[in-house]
Amino acid sequence: MAVKIVRQPKKITLVGSSTSAAGLRGGQERAPAALRSAGLADRLKTAGFTVADLGDTSVQLNQPDNEHPRARNVQPILKSLNDLRPMVEVAVKSGALPLILSGDSISVLATIAGIRRYFRDVTLVYMDRDAALNFPATSASGFIDGMVLSHVIGRGAPELVRFWGEPPLVRESDIVLFGFERVDPPEQQYLSTSLFRSYPAQTIASQGSAASARKVLDRIEDSKHQFILHVDLDVIDSELFQPVNFPGRGGLNLSQVREALKVFAGHPNLLAIDVAGYNPELDADGEGARLIVDLLADVLGARLEPPVEVGSPAAGSTEAAGSAAEPAPPGTSAASEAAQESKSPAPIEPDSPGPAGSDSIPI
Repeated sequence: MAVKIVRQPKKITLVGSSTSAAGLRGGQERAPAALRSAGLADRLKTAGFTVADLGDTSVQLNQPDNEHPRARNVQPILKSLNDLRPMVEVAVKSGALPLILSGDSISVLATIAGIRRYFRDVTLVYMDRDAALNFPATSASGFIDGMVLSHVIGRGAPELVRFWGEPPLVRESDIVLFGFERVDPPEQQYLSTSLFRSYPAQTIASQGSAASARKVLDRIEDSKHQFILHVDLDVIDSELFQPVNFPGRGGLNLSQVREALKVFAGHPNLLAIDVAGYNPELDADGEGARLIVDLLADVLGARLEPPVEVGSPAAGSTEAAGSAAEPAPPGTSAASEAAQESKSPAPIEPDSPGPAGSDSIPI
């Protein structure tokens, strides 16, 4: 049965993923509740949105897993993903923009899977300080949050790769790494020959954050895709935002993050925002939670501004109809773009937009 989804720019649905199982320590499972307590829903309503709240997944905690040192806590992670996916599907079907509040970044697998029940051709914009391209054989820690993109493209713990019946969840040429600067040697080696589109923090700082984000959107419009935005809050310089498990100086400053998010959030092809990485245990006075609420309320306000005319018909589309078609196969052709800074991998772009196809896949 075909399902017609009418997307409503003024409607946001909150979904909480209460998990710390994939990260370095506990505490992140409390992120959804902490952001609600900091007034997120009220701020969004004040900004002009209609806000629904689907609640949280069951709590999955970080715990020792010495039996699986290369891929820790896979079973509780899988439980969390299976809890989250149907909640995202409900939010998408309602026409709202799902705003997923997560502890762990690995929750983006469920966000993508929930989106892909209804939309075939999607791009993932992955905004994170880390490349997240380790996999069990190369990971020194075994924490799954350092392997998120590997699992998205089908390289990782078999249980998590099989979470989507036909890996990859998103093909390499449809993934954008935005704002990264921490890259392990195996990740660097993989990036050098991959089809990912790469926008390192150093390049974004030199070219401008909003300009870099618009460049990403130009490519998305050319491909006639919709997109999912994942934001790991450790992308922000720790001098400005500290309550994350793996803080560090450098990366992007708060203004750069805000500028990029406004560009992404205001685009009609945005299907969902997945926000991860905040740890309330490291935020005793709640200042970090208030900063996140301010940031989200500000950037999401761009969705209420008059739409900007864009070059692609798909960019202005507000509807998508379901169809009984299979997901498009992974693309195979790509070409390198000009190299970025000397220490950064060259951005890899597809040299064709890929199959246009329907926006939808079967239910």
